[in-house]
Amino acid sequence: MPASQKTPNLIVFGIDSLRRDRMSCYGYGKLTTPHMDKLASEGVLFEQHFSPSIPTTPAYASMLTGKDCFGTDVVALRHKGAVGAKTLAEVLGGIGYNTTCVGFTGNPSSRGFDSYLDYEAWVPDESGKCPKAENLNEVAIPELHRLANDDKPFFLFLRHMDPHSPYLPPKPYERIFYGGEECDPSNRSMEPVYNFKPFADFLKSWIPEGVTDQEYVSAQYDGAVAYMDACIQNLLQTVDSLGLAEDTLIVVTSDHGETLYEHNCFFDHHGLYDCTLVVPLIIKFPGKVPARHRVSDISVISDIMPTVLELMGVEEQLEPDGQSLVPFITGKSDHRVSEFYITECTWMRKHGWRTPHWKLIRALEPDFHFKPEIELYNLIEDPQENNNVAEKEPGIVELLTARMEAYILNREEQTGRTNPMYTNLGWHGKGDAPFTSSQQAYETLHIGDARVARSLQAKQLNK
Repeated sequence: MPASQKTPNLIVFGIDSLRRDRMSCYGYGKLTTPHMDKLASEGVLFEQHFSPSIPTTPAYASMLTGKDCFGTDVVALRHKGAVGAKTLAEVLGGIGYNTTCVGFTGNPSSRGFDSYLDYEAWVPDESGKCPKAENLNEVAIPELHRLANDDKPFFLFLRHMDPHSPYLPPKPYERIFYGGEECDPSNRSMEPVYNFKPFADFLKSWIPEGVTDQEYVSAQYDGAVAYMDACIQNLLQTVDSLGLAEDTLIVVTSDHGETLYEHNCFFDHHGLYDCTLVVPLIIKFPGKVPARHRVSDISVISDIMPTVLELMGVEEQLEPDGQSLVPFITGKSDHRVSEFYITECTWMRKHGWRTPHWKLIRALEPDFHFKPEIELYNLIEDPQENNNVAEKEPGIVELLTARMEAYILNREEQTGRTNPMYTNLGWHGKGDAPFTSSQQAYETLHIGDARVARSLQAKQLNK
């Protein structure tokens, strides 16, 4: 199929909190994403795509600038100040694109769009459910029609929220992956969830009263993904019906993963375990990207912007920290990633170093889960990261710490910035004083309900 000669459009599905290992196209045993699976079959799927700096704000900053956390100067959810790099919306807007952002108003990482459209993605309706993706479609589909009828190319960024807690898929999706008795009094798996004081009120605000089985809540996550997938098909069908498919680059990805019932970090995204770092990357662009192609090499979120710009033929001297993945698609890459720096500033302040064999996590402050200061996991022998071997392998801890610190020093010299993990002390919104104990963190940090959770992620845009 020949490549289109038209100036291409761009649609990015930035799906919040979507783990790639819960998608059927990535081998999950439940058919959660049939429509995205089909999209993947029409393009290229990256099998080992990671988001190294979580949560939302630093991840989207990296996705939309091509920079790592040193280049953006962003590591915290509650980032103060601007993103220190030019955004994809600014680049494309500067060459004549219409740019629209759906569902990400007010965050510093969403700077530069012409239009911002909002939808309800947090608070349940009278049924107790929140049809997040349908709410998104109600504003996104008319906007897609508007953009298609203009004579300019467009960039449409869609922030889907269905896999983000609260998981509130409407019927029948709430039970398509669960057939048990969620209120079985003999099941005690939800007790540690309800006893975790910082999140108990938030979780109880949306988990139905009386639920005792954690598998039910985990199934709500899968159901939310499947529900969203069906609604995404509605958008993809609109693209086809408007005659845009051949001229539109479509990217499906996520800002970070999710902890469900792993590591005692329940139904949210904190902890630098792989469940929060593994995200999908699927790219479809007829005539430019081959169908049914899979890339097994490691890629990271800062690779997305340079890849998109190269595929679209946009020449912009950005000096990204990520690299274009086009050579990986064509099989001509000579620069593969094997290890990388990881950071978290959500509810815990930690950083670390990940290789194919080892994962090092070091706390910069005591955390509210009372985890040890140093964690080390053998990813080959223990891929679920359940066995901390830091005390048994002090030599590996020393080696990886040295590699991490050398990398930090090098990036500080390259950017002229101190590592933002060291300087962003107000990350938790409770002042600038670091926590001195896990008990202090446990007693201080608290999230009440979905409205409070929503308020943590948005600020008024500087007009």
